[in-house]
Amino acid sequence: MRTGDYSGLSSGSAQGTGEHTATSSHFVDEALEATITEGMRKSEDLLITELGRGEDFLAERVSHLAQAGGKRFRPMFTMLAAQFGENPESDKVITAATVLELTHLATLYHDDVMDEADKRRGVPSANSRWDNTVAILAGDYLFAAASRLLAELGSESVAHFAETFGVLVTGQMRECLNDLDLPIEERIERYLKVIAEKTGVLIASAGYLGAYHAGASADISNALRRYGELIGIVFQIVDDIIDISSNTDQSGKTPGTDLREGVFTLPVLYALQEDTPAADRLREILVGPVSDDALVDEALELLAQTNGVARAMEKVNELLDESDRVIADLPDCAAKDALRHVARYTVERVG
Repeated sequence: MRTGDYSGLSSGSAQGTGEHTATSSHFVDEALEATITEGMRKSEDLLITELGRGEDFLAERVSHLAQAGGKRFRPMFTMLAAQFGENPESDKVITAATVLELTHLATLYHDDVMDEADKRRGVPSANSRWDNTVAILAGDYLFAAASRLLAELGSESVAHFAETFGVLVTGQMRECLNDLDLPIEERIERYLKVIAEKTGVLIASAGYLGAYHAGASADISNALRRYGELIGIVFQIVDDIIDISSNTDQSGKTPGTDLREGVFTLPVLYALQEDTPAADRLREILVGPVSDDALVDEALELLAQTNGVARAMEKVNELLDESDRVIADLPDCAAKDALRHVARYTVERVG
C-alpha cells in the first residue's frame, strides 16, 4: 500500500525545470482555476528554488523525484482551502503549500527505501539509482528544507506541523507492525488508522494551513483539515481497490502489487472476513507476501468472487457522506464546488 501521488487530479505535471507551470484540477469555474494555477506556479517556483540550494551533487539527488513529475495535489488543495479566507493570495499560503510538497517528496524517498522499490513516477527510484543511504539522506535534506520554510510561518504553524509529522511517522511505524495474528476486525481498524496517518494527515494539513494563512476562521480551517483527511483516506482506499480490480491498460498499474508485498488492504481484509469457499482458499494463499504469479492471479480471481470490493466501496461512500457534512456549512462558492469535484474524482477513478 504505497501512498499515492494523486495522478490525474491535475492537468499537468511539474517537471522541475523552472519553466513548467503546475496546473490545477479541471474546475468548472475558470476564474478559480486561473487563481489556483497561479498559486501553484508560485509554489512550484519556490519548490525549485529550495531544491536548488547547496552543492550540485546534493541538488541533483534531492531534485530527482520532483523532476520526475507528480501532480502537486497538496499544493493544489492548499490553494483551494485558501479561497475560504480573506487573503487567499497570501505569500504564507504559497510557503505552506511548498512545505507540504517538500514533506511529501521526503516521505516518498523514505517509502521507496522501506519498500525496496525500483521505480517511482516512471523513473528509477533514488535508492535504485544511487543507494539506500543517498535516498535516506535526500529525504532528510528535504525535511530540513521544509523546516526552514516552516519557520517563516510562525510558531502556530510549527506546532501544527510538529503534530502532523508525529502522526505521519506513527502511521509509517504502525504499518510495519505484524498484524497477521490479529482478528480481522482489528486488522481493518489498524488499516484505517494507517491510511489516515500516512495519507490523510498531509492533505488535512494542506486544508488547515491553506485556510489558516489566508485568514479563515478556526471553524473553517478545522473543517477543511477534516475534509482533507477524509479525501486522503478515500483516495487511498480507492487506490487499493484499483490494485486488485483494475485493468492494467486502463489504470497503468499491475494488479496485485500489494499482495506481492504482503500488504492486505481493505477490500482484501473484507474478503477474508467472509465464510465462503473463496475466502477459505484466500486464507490459505494469503499468509504473507505472494511471489508466485500464478498464485497472485488465483488470489485476484478469488477476490472477484467475494464482496470485498463492494464493501470497500460502501466504506468509501460512508466517508464521502461524512465529507459532505463537514463542508455543508462553508460559504457557497466556486471553491466549495471544487472540493466536491475532488471528492467525486476519487471515486470515478475506479471506472
